[in-house]
Amino acid sequence: MFGILAGTISCVDALPYVRGILRGSTRPHRGTWCIWSILGVTAFASQAADGAGWSLLMLGIQAVSITVILALSITRGVGGLDLGNFALLVVAALGLAGWLALSTPVLATVCVVVADLAGALLMLPKMWRDPDSETASSFLLAGIAGGLGAASVGSLQPDLLLYPVYFGVVNAAIAVIIVQRRKHADRRRPRRHSSERYEGVDHADACSGHVYKGLAQLPGR
Repeated sequence: MFGILAGTISCVDALPYVRGILRGSTRPHRGTWCIWSILGVTAFASQAADGAGWSLLMLGIQAVSITVILALSITRGVGGLDLGNFALLVVAALGLAGWLALSTPVLATVCVVVADLAGALLMLPKMWRDPDSETASSFLLAGIAGGLGAASVGSLQPDLLLYPVYFGVVNAAIAVIIVQRRKHADRRRPRRHSSERYEGVDHADACSGHVYKGLAQLPGR
């Protein structure tokens, strides 16, 4: 049941994000989604090799939706390859190499988590400066799907629980950061003071008085 719920939410959590990209309000970071698309497929293959069951439904749908967003980010996204981004990409590559080299499931999944986190950190500066360029609802839904995916494992197996738990926590954290940064930005936006509003009213009254006097001086008035 938890696996089906996680898969159902995974079917819709990317829709607000894709809609935002098509409308131009959401601008994904290319490096982040490149890493996440590769790791989404990697995590799915890793969990399948470890014998995961219903939790694979969430991972498989997420891998497809992340790849779609990557394709859209090529022409509609942001993000170049500066030194900081390059360093995080190297970390992600090392994590992927570790997953391929290690035969221990838990350590392999840890490498995937490290690489995935590097992708999230790539997006953090843009998200911090411009929270309106991200879609909080998609990350919140993904966080819920991750929690349900972890519940669907049905046993305390670290190699199977690690990734869905991490996935739920990191996506929920991203959603919280976006919402909080938006609130902070709203408080810092300049607003008109009451004195300015009164000056506008006084100016409008003065103008209307001049118009009335002009009309009163017309012939026949």
